[in-house]
Amino acid sequence: MRALAMTPIHLPPEEIRRRQARYDRLAPPGLAVELRDVGPAAPGALDDEPSIRASEREVAAALDRAGGGWDVAFPDCVLDPAVPDGPGPAGVPVNGLLKLSSMHLAAKNIPFGAVVRNEAIGAELGRRLRAYGLDAWVAGVAVMDLPFDAIADTGAWNAALGEAVDALAAAGAAAVINGCSAVDVEESRLKARVVDPTALALRLMPIGTST
Repeated sequence: MRALAMTPIHLPPEEIRRRQARYDRLAPPGLAVELRDVGPAAPGALDDEPSIRASEREVAAALDRAGGGWDVAFPDCVLDPAVPDGPGPAGVPVNGLLKLSSMHLAAKNIPFGAVVRNEAIGAELGRRLRAYGLDAWVAGVAVMDLPFDAIADTGAWNAALGEAVDALAAAGAAAVINGCSAVDVEESRLKARVVDPTALALRLMPIGTST
């Protein structure tokens, strides 16, 4: 099965290679993920609402241009930009990493929170969860206030993670969604289980059906 992943922002080749290698490691047997850059018209980071809205537009346009030949497509982003309610372009199902992972936790009746890099991403992620009707399961969204470079810096991201996860656990979260699709979370003893939304969503990806 072939899956197309579309970046939410314009990325340099070395970051595309890093993220592709991550997909190669995480994809379950039988699923091949190809990551493509959304294009130079997209923003270089998601730091405010205008950049988030521009990302959404550019991801939608890039998915339209991708055409058929894929079993499934999805944005390489926990904010699920341009994820439709029904089938995507050319009849290819477009799934969301946040949609799949958060609904899985809710279906198992697991209260959860999320950690994010900045305030703008936190606001959008909260909006998405509300749109998915998951308020009853969401314990909160913690903002770690990290620069964009922390996405590729596993040490910096994980150093900030502990305090945020512990605060969400105190608010009732049994699991915490790591609010970036491209970060590897280190195993550690935290007060709530940290969920890699990309790894979980790839295992749940409904090939051949829409979300």
